[in-house]
Amino acid sequence: MVQKAKILLVDDRPENLLALEAILSALDQTLVRASSGEEALKALLTDDFAVILLDVQMPGMDGFETAAHIKRRERTRDIPIIFLTAINHGPHHTFRGYAAGAVDYISKPFDPWVLRAKVSVFVELYMKNCQLREQAALLRLQLEGGGRSGVAGKESAGLLAELSARLAAVEEQAEALSKQLDDDSADAAAVATAAHLERKLTGLRRALDALEPGSGGAGAPVSSQN
Repeated sequence: MVQKAKILLVDDRPENLLALEAILSALDQTLVRASSGEEALKALLTDDFAVILLDVQMPGMDGFETAAHIKRRERTRDIPIIFLTAINHGPHHTFRGYAAGAVDYISKPFDPWVLRAKVSVFVELYMKNCQLREQAALLRLQLEGGGRSGVAGKESAGLLAELSARLAAVEEQAEALSKQLDDDSADAAAVATAAHLERKLTGLRRALDALEPGSGGAGAPVSSQN
């Protein structure tokens, strides 16, 4: 069975957390509550998350400060953050959110369908990353076993070629998206999301390239970043 992705919901108001859970329950993923920035950082110490929905206005450690801590940690710096805010102070306030590392910035009250669609994109990306990482790790074990027993040969090479072809298709789509963003007046959220995807694809490509015969990377660890 495919393990469910975890989504971190951070808001100091219980009714807001309840509303988020009602909206995102249709995604059938694991929803984790945090009522403060400090509680969110504790959750991030032990669990891996596909995406973080982070309220900006919180007593004590606000959303900007919480995001800064998340981005400083190597373990969590690549987790997408969607800021949620009930106020709108104009473009400077929004740019501060992107500067803190957010991939999107949504004002309350938000459209439930839009929020669910945005979150589902990052959940799907996370799940694909996990699947490719597991397949690469399995291939590495097969290559190591084949090197000792002299049997992995064509089967391992075929699996490696299949993984590489799948990744190439995603890379082609990402390249087309980047060109479109260069041509159009895309918003900051779309640009940030595309950049995040490119970083993930680069890491996956390096992992697969390290498994190529003769690369010397058959025993190299596959990146565990989400």
